Amino acid sequence: MTPLASALAAAVSSGKLRESAQANITALLAGSTSEVAANAVAELVESGAWEELNDRFFKTLAFGTGGLRGRTIGHIVTKAEQGNGGPNQRPEHPCTSTASMNYYNLGRAVRGLIAYTRQFVGDSRRPKIVFAHDTRHFSRDFAEFCAKVCADLGCDAFLFEGPRSTPQLSFAIRELRADAGVVLTASHNPPHDNGFKAYFNDGAQIVDPHAGGIIHEVNAVASEHYDPLPSGERGTITILGAEMDAIYTERLKTLLLQPSLLEGAATKVVFTNLHGTGGHINVPMLRSFGFEVVTVPEQDVQDGRFPTVESPNPENAPALKMAIDLAIRENAEIVIGTDPDADRMGVAVRDADGGMTLLTGNQIGSLMAWYRLKTCFELGWLTDANRSRAVLVKTFVTTELQKAIADGFGVGIVDTLTGFKYIAGKLRKYEDSIPADRKGDYRSLSEEETRRLRLEYSRFFVFGGEESYGYLGSDSVRDKDANGATLMFAEVAAFAKSQGKTVTSQLDEIYDEFGYHLEIGKSLVMEGADGAAKIQALANSYADNPPTAVDGSDVVRIRDFAKQDIFDQEGDLLPKEKMLFVDLADGRSFAVRPSGTEPKIKFYLFGKSAPGGDLTASKNHVQASLASLWSWIEADAAGR
Repeated sequence: MTPLASALAAAVSSGKLRESAQANITALLAGSTSEVAANAVAELVESGAWEELNDRFFKTLAFGTGGLRGRTIGHIVTKAEQGNGGPNQRPEHPCTSTASMNYYNLGRAVRGLIAYTRQFVGDSRRPKIVFAHDTRHFSRDFAEFCAKVCADLGCDAFLFEGPRSTPQLSFAIRELRADAGVVLTASHNPPHDNGFKAYFNDGAQIVDPHAGGIIHEVNAVASEHYDPLPSGERGTITILGAEMDAIYTERLKTLLLQPSLLEGAATKVVFTNLHGTGGHINVPMLRSFGFEVVTVPEQDVQDGRFPTVESPNPENAPALKMAIDLAIRENAEIVIGTDPDADRMGVAVRDADGGMTLLTGNQIGSLMAWYRLKTCFELGWLTDANRSRAVLVKTFVTTELQKAIADGFGVGIVDTLTGFKYIAGKLRKYEDSIPADRKGDYRSLSEEETRRLRLEYSRFFVFGGEESYGYLGSDSVRDKDANGATLMFAEVAAFAKSQGKTVTSQLDEIYDEFGYHLEIGKSLVMEGADGAAKIQALANSYADNPPTAVDGSDVVRIRDFAKQDIFDQEGDLLPKEKMLFVDLADGRSFAVRPSGTEPKIKFYLFGKSAPGGDLTASKNHVQASLASLWSWIEADAAGR
């Protein structure tokens, strides 16, 4: 037994190191070709950093339907990992671990994706895989590594020349008729995280049966080592740049329903990409339509440290503070912020008193859903004859206000599980429902042509979204798109302005017509190996021991999405997911769900009032009722 193996065994015997960590350390060192890995583990063992070793090795980072996501910089950075250092004060090498984002796990992921894609395509041609990345630590290195492995193993790789958004990756897969794609991003996670998000040939995140097949291939990879094919059998690497940007931007512009609203007096917008990718498309696009765009200079810098914010998440008020302060100084009307990979968008607007109000994801989505439905009818695209073909798509944890809006316009509403891949699944279903001899090469058709086909043969997707600040207004992209959302919301703001209203007063009119709805999102964070176990135990407790009364109101229905067969409004059976809904007799409800990407368990609280009446009184009542509900849930969770 080597000295290192002896030290690990002794630590297990004394209870300092988990047995799973010992096994995973041994497996990584056996399958790794990196001296950095061996030296980093030795440093941590010699210093007795057992808690760090447990966090790094308590599991192998699992490739799931969302790909991979985890730390790429450890709590402790070893000398071996620090090396000569990298850009933006990061270490030279990523975190050595089986539970982290590094070349060991990245290699497993991309080789598994390649193996499955080659099987899917067959021997007739080389598979085509597109790679994009955001501005996070190691994102460019990881993307270049993936493209090289792809070419080495006989696939043609397409690599964006620099940081690009997640929705542009989705669009590029469809535009290039690629077989798969990957974006290296951890969305709005903390700076120490990164991820590998996988997409298949329709431009959507992977789902079964492809997800299961890819996961099988990833799990079959045990070593970092691979043998490149002979030079004549390798694939190519094509760099994507301004030309693909232009094609994507032109498609985004078709999202405008009434371009004439943007004529006349320019609307002043403060935009921030929070050190990420959003400004690359959005700033020139908004300016091309006449918007006066001011950016936050400190946050224009693409920097994976996200140095000016605690969290690069536009749904958090502090992330937009610098932009809001600038808007106040510049007398701007709107603040728009996007997260690092520009799939989420947050907004602040001028209210009737002249102050800046931060809107929630539910409010932003509801404004756009209402405006787009209203305008589709006004333009004659939707009529009494075809309204049954139109549909809004949202997740179960997104506001029921959008259901009330859909019902009011007499169009369909479909709820999906959390995750935009399920909304994309509906888009795939609607596209596939069009007869092949009618749609031809669907991806080459204009928005007008695809809308006509969907209204005749399938369902016309008007708008889709989720409460976590993700929105989509076209099926030419198959993931949430902050670039498209930026343009769609700008049109909503321009419409309100044309009517002499603020965005907030427009929202109040929607509440008057459809009822006041309020949603509150809360989370309990539990990090590390122990935290993961606590999250699962708490989630299981709701399924095993559900409440019968909550905050003074009887429970009238429990929907356990992990155990019950639940069908959506189109009669499609939903996949099982660990999520539980509790509906109360007084009209309130809440959902509980472990996060799939972060070390937290999420709670979604819902309250509403009937249309009409005193809106201020309704707001106060619903807000107080949800504050009381959260107090009850928090106390109950502590006792579970």
